[in-house]
Amino acid sequence: MTLGVMALSSMVQALLSPFFWLVVLLVAVQHHRLARTRRRFLGIPAEPLWLSVFQATLMGIMGGCLGSGLLLVLGVSLTNAGLPYVWPLAIALMLLSPHLLCFAYAGGLLALSSLAFGLPQLEVPQLMGLVGALHLVESFLILLSGHRGAMPVYLRLGGGEVVGGFNLQRLWPIPLVATALVAAPYLPPGGIEMPAWWPLIKPADSGDAAQHFYYLMLPVAAALGYGDLALTSSPTRRSRRSALTLLAYSVTLILLAVGASYRATLALPAALFAPLGHELTIILGRRAELRGPWRYVPPPGGVMVLDAVWGTPAYRAGLRSGSILRTVNGRRVARREEFAAALEAAGPYVELEYTTPGGEWRRVGLRCEAGRPLGLILVPEAGDAPSAVPVTVPPLVAWWHRLFRK
Repeated sequence: MTLGVMALSSMVQALLSPFFWLVVLLVAVQHHRLARTRRRFLGIPAEPLWLSVFQATLMGIMGGCLGSGLLLVLGVSLTNAGLPYVWPLAIALMLLSPHLLCFAYAGGLLALSSLAFGLPQLEVPQLMGLVGALHLVESFLILLSGHRGAMPVYLRLGGGEVVGGFNLQRLWPIPLVATALVAAPYLPPGGIEMPAWWPLIKPADSGDAAQHFYYLMLPVAAALGYGDLALTSSPTRRSRRSALTLLAYSVTLILLAVGASYRATLALPAALFAPLGHELTIILGRRAELRGPWRYVPPPGGVMVLDAVWGTPAYRAGLRSGSILRTVNGRRVARREEFAAALEAAGPYVELEYTTPGGEWRRVGLRCEAGRPLGLILVPEAGDAPSAVPVTVPPLVAWWHRLFRK
């Protein structure tokens, strides 16, 4: 109970910290940029900015509570975790590739350097425990809201064909209660004697009988992000698969970190698994999405909806991504041109028959006001141009080419 009250107090301090609200502001800027991209390339509105930022912040607070509890149970200390080295290295790696802006890569490289050369001086189990805990929180957030705000795109693949899909981009502000380890010859007043099994990740010099080790709780502000493509499955299913894969990775890394605090021989496997295991999850996920079969391509005997724009008549009528339009006022449609011609001839009132992604047949009536779009984005057909392509050129290479283009 005492620890719970102390953690709650530190969480309140984290929420009131100006650094946390600075992260919220950065999240708002990112959401505004994504909404502007939707309007510029697709000509469609996004959900209100305040609503998307509020949802991201609420999810981030939930993730922060989970992460804080996990860090406290594990006994991860920021004192010797090497954070002053992790951040600069992560930013440097980002110049090679954006996906390298992750503690898994920077932390793994630093842990390997520490084990091989003794520099920098850090506790590998503490750093690996921190990396594992943050990725477990990320998997939780991806599972709950990784699919939200998915942007429909037309993508040109290696074979030249254009398929429909979704670009998944999420960013969450995270308030955390972290701990710092302090050594003293005595236990301070108000200190709590903890059970023998805690912490799960033992400090390197915890066997010093002449010292008492105690933890200070520190409020910390952070941010977690998620980026992915959904081509062979819905955004919800794609984010769920990514979350479960990341969960398996994080649990494995945490177990290795706990084991390394008891047996030094496990420090090397933990340091190797951090970057290699993370890269493997990305490679497997990317390979699954780029092999097909594609989900958002023209179906036989109808016109598939790639997305229904939030707040439009089609969205309010219940049409969603994956619905297949069959008839317009009783007139069968099998291609996008037929659908557009049927809409033009229908007048202000339109009756649509369609099948849901689950195969259920439905009928709905819509009133189309003059000058107001129905709100449907259809899957691409032969001859359509791509609306977006994945960025594969590393930032450092792109800057070099831009500098010496002439």
